[in-house]
Amino acid sequence: MADVIDIRGLALTYERDGRRTEVLRGLDLAIQPGEFVAIVGESGVGKSTLLRVLIGLAQPSAGTVEVRPSPDRRESRLPPMALVFQDSRLLPWRRVAANVGFGLEWRGVPAAERRQRAQAMLDLVRLGDLGSRWPHQLSGGQRQRVSLARALAEEPDVLLMDEPFSALDSLTREDLQDELLRIRQETGRTVLFVTHDIDEAVYLADRVIVLTGRPAGIGAEIRVDAPQPRNRRDPRLAETARALRAELSQRSAEL
Repeated sequence: MADVIDIRGLALTYERDGRRTEVLRGLDLAIQPGEFVAIVGESGVGKSTLLRVLIGLAQPSAGTVEVRPSPDRRESRLPPMALVFQDSRLLPWRRVAANVGFGLEWRGVPAAERRQRAQAMLDLVRLGDLGSRWPHQLSGGQRQRVSLARALAEEPDVLLMDEPFSALDSLTREDLQDELLRIRQETGRTVLFVTHDIDEAVYLADRVIVLTGRPAGIGAEIRVDAPQPRNRRDPRLAETARALRAELSQRSAEL
């Protein structure tokens, strides 16, 4: 099976006020269709920067990034990836359904199709009866569900998620983790998920990538063998989380 994302020798250097800062160097990563990959690492190591490169918000200094869209995607006007941010970034002057359809509107999708797809995605995230509400009338968890629905409305091959649950309370966070796993199973989407939370990464992902160093590269890769659907009390998850913490501690000590 061909990889949906193939990154080879990726490097990124910022230059600001005459100073150069090398963020990423020699990063190689391949992701298969339908895979759920989590990226962990210390704050500021470059996790979010990697997503920005993939979505086209930052240009690499060296290396290649190849995204191979699915056959039906090649004829679509929509991009192969969509990004969910840490905050929902909903437009307060647009109702919920209009927020979900915003990306489609910007890309010229006809109004009837936008409305139909927005409603389908709200149904998918279990907010189907809230499309006429305003963002300020929603809880934090509901706003993140709307943000997820907006990304899914573009039917991306790859869903990029940048610490999307980190600002939520623990119960809401666990609820949305389970919802994400359900949606991923129903849609078959490939997911690249950035988080600083080891337990979250292990619970969600098929594979966890440790980003480490200054400049950053891939320090380790750990596959999560626990089957889906998962039980949070599964000892295999706890063991994998311990291995990841040990790996991060070792890499930090080496810096």
